Amino acid sequence: MKQDMIVILDMGSTENTVIARQIRDMGVYSEIHPHDITPEALKALNNVKGIILNGGENRVVDGVAVDVDPAIYDCGYPVMSIDHPTAKCDEKYDTMPAEDVIKKFVFDTCKSEANWNMKNFIADQVELIRKQVGDKKVLLALSGGVDSSVVAALLIKAIGKQLVCVHVNHGLMRKNESENVIDVFKNQLDAELIYVDATDRFLDLLAGVDEPEQKRKIIGKEFIEVFAEEARKLEGIDFLGQGTIYPDIIESGTKTAKAVKSHHNVGGLPEDLQFGLVEPLAQLFKDEVRACGVELGLPAEMVYRQPFPGPGLGVRCLGAITRERLNALREADAILREEFAKAGLDKKVWQYFTVIPDFKAVGVRNHERSMGYMVVIRAVNTIDAMTAEIERLDYDFLEKVVDRITTEVPSVNRVCYELTKKPVATIEFE
Repeated sequence: MKQDMIVILDMGSTENTVIARQIRDMGVYSEIHPHDITPEALKALNNVKGIILNGGENRVVDGVAVDVDPAIYDCGYPVMSIDHPTAKCDEKYDTMPAEDVIKKFVFDTCKSEANWNMKNFIADQVELIRKQVGDKKVLLALSGGVDSSVVAALLIKAIGKQLVCVHVNHGLMRKNESENVIDVFKNQLDAELIYVDATDRFLDLLAGVDEPEQKRKIIGKEFIEVFAEEARKLEGIDFLGQGTIYPDIIESGTKTAKAVKSHHNVGGLPEDLQFGLVEPLAQLFKDEVRACGVELGLPAEMVYRQPFPGPGLGVRCLGAITRERLNALREADAILREEFAKAGLDKKVWQYFTVIPDFKAVGVRNHERSMGYMVVIRAVNTIDAMTAEIERLDYDFLEKVVDRITTEVPSVNRVCYELTKKPVATIEFE
């Protein structure tokens, strides 16, 4: 069953995702597209029922107010404008309209049906994937995280054995992560999985690099290089599957919004990429990705697995990465995750992890002055990864974690708990 769609055109608003979520919560699918979408591209979208022109504080770019192609108004769709002075719109609002106003536009003006659900979304994506890929093969980076796992399941449903999964151990994985990925996907799910140990290759490239964006770009570019090398060994690989989700795209910046940070699957792609991209989750928020995984039949422990960034511990080993700090970080992270599981917090807290800054502080070990690293613990709760609240951890629990880390990781002599919400902070430190 085709899902009706309301298209939101980004005219510089910071509330695009709010409106999109409101409409999806009404049972109608909604996508956000750039203001300069062409009429041809708009008409090529499936089952468009109406358009919302969403203006805002970022509408002026380089001294000029962005606008849509005038031909958009002749496409035959009802148009509602928020903060956008044009007489051609069916409905105009100078401020953010209430939810009931949007609901009236969606259902009464646009005659949309409330048929947005994961079953229909998956059916649509399966059809689109098959149409895009044909009889070719897709190469997928399978980290074992939620996004890549859901993409893998969706691609398997759509094209079966045409999917080739590649797990790259870049040396920035959590403790035993690669071993678990191999066990689950190759041994249990019988996926066609290629394992590449590129630890030295990545760490050599990252040596001495302390700028966060440069680290992300290096990791992203090297991922593509590894995939290209694996693709040359295979026949018929024309596409690269990616677990890009909507927050990745937003935080990497748009034409009317500055970048928060680049993501390895958005900002790191080279211009001469030889693969076509298959990104079936690109319009989903994190909670919707999980719902998609449940609908696809993935096990709960995989669907609700803690999020892990594509660059891995590379963005948690702050500053220039060293093997010593990386190993300390990996051990501290494993201790934290073990204690969260023992306390039942792993089912309560959305994301929890450790980071290690690039400096040492004075401490006392074995009755002598010693210089050691500081571990910072972060634990947050969120629904869609666009905002996040801090988990108020019990002090007795924190003291237990501190004791274990400082005892079992000799190079660490301080542990702190970080208390900043998103915004103003982001969830990750880099």
